Order: sequence, then C-alpha cells, then structure tokens
Amino acid sequence: MAAISMKSCMCLVVFAVFLGISGFAAVDGAGECGKSTTPDREAFKLAPCASAAQDQNAAVSSQCCAQVKKLGQNPACLCAVMLSNTAKSSGVKPEVAMAIPKRCNLADRPVGYKCGDYTLP
Repeated sequence: MAAISMKSCMCLVVFAVFLGISGFAAVDGAGECGKSTTPDREAFKLAPCASAAQDQNAAVSSQCCAQVKKLGQNPACLCAVMLSNTAKSSGVKPEVAMAIPKRCNLADRPVGYKCGDYTLP
C-alpha cells in the first residue's frame, strides 16, 4: 500500500513540475481547452487519476471521476489532456487513460470520440 502512495506522490510531483514549466508558455488563441488554459495545465487537475491512468486494474477515485466528468463536457479538451506532454511525462498510458470515463461509469461520456490513435470507449 505504501508503494502505491509513494507512486501517486511521485506522479503528483511530476505533474506539478511540468505544470510549472508549461505555465510559462504564452497562450495566443483558443486551444482545445479554451483561451485561458492549456491541456498541460488542465492535466494537473487529473492528478487524482494518476494511478488509474497507468494501471487498468487500479481503482478510480471519486475525485478522479469528478474531474473527468468536468473535462468530459469538452471532449476535445479531455482528449488533449490525456495526450498532453504532462500526461506522457508522468507515465500516463493513453490506452489506459482513455477508459477512465467508462471506468467511472459516466453515462454522458463521449463514447466513440476519436482521440488521436485512440477512441473513447
């Protein structure tokens, strides 16, 4: 159990570091997540999903599901966040992360949404 907690803490640290680095980039126009933010910044909000995005057998927390539900209202943003540099650098496995909305049993998830090489189940 301590190993899982340590792994989650390390993921949070990595998220925070990359969030800080990406926060210095200027946002010129509206991207997938809007004018005032970037997918890398939004990725930090999915920190509660760190272990679930790396291991398909890991439990998905209610905090994770709440954040995925919010981001899922904009499927393009959710997709960009799951494929972001921050997510990749934090060890997120896109094929595992794409299943989180389904694992959260979100009824209004964007089923079938194309996310790069992946499709949201």
